Amino acid sequence: MTSRYAIIVAGGVGSRSGDSLPKQFHDLGGHPMLWWTLKAFHDENPETKLIVVMHRDFIDYWKEISGEDCAQHTLTEGGATRKDSVAAGLALIPDTDQGLVAVHDAARPLASSRLIGQGWKEAAVHGAVIPGVPVSDSLREGTAADNRSVDRSRYFAVQTPQVFRADLLKEAFRKAEEAEGVIFTDDASVAEWAGNRIHIFEGDPVNIKVTYPGDFRIAADILLSGTSV
Repeated sequence: MTSRYAIIVAGGVGSRSGDSLPKQFHDLGGHPMLWWTLKAFHDENPETKLIVVMHRDFIDYWKEISGEDCAQHTLTEGGATRKDSVAAGLALIPDTDQGLVAVHDAARPLASSRLIGQGWKEAAVHGAVIPGVPVSDSLREGTAADNRSVDRSRYFAVQTPQVFRADLLKEAFRKAEEAEGVIFTDDASVAEWAGNRIHIFEGDPVNIKVTYPGDFRIAADILLSGTSV
């Protein structure tokens, strides 16, 4: 079986959640949000190797609150940017490993087994894949004073997990070390900058990024009802 790694990026400070405690540590149905995110990958396949990247100031705190029933994982210190943090996680994957790696936001605890499993399947075929949800709202581009309508059928809201061949993503990140002044919004943008084509597979509207206070209530209701599975 092809080896699988999941890098969970948990380095955010969560200021938009209205609390000084990073959102990945907030209680969600009796467990920290990060606990649920790890559970999602473990439930899909217990053989997936889980890597959690977080700010060094919270590593000891996480060890205290994660609980004995938390899915087994490796902790490593993150960097100043998301790109740096993902690179730290990739450094734990041997260069000789020809497996797959998923990069996922800790703030997306509602990823279903179907979505995760589809990501593995698509990446095995295409090499670099991301889940996307078609945009349903009308869109305009420009500024408040100068804007125009755009064709929403050409746009997707991008989610995680973003899944890649491990060697492809590691090489892309090595190339990105030489990029100056380039802003990478996600891991697919790093892979794309390095010359790889990105394939979009069907995302899941339930797979929201928990960001604001109201999102926690929505996520808790979905997790406890089991509708995200």
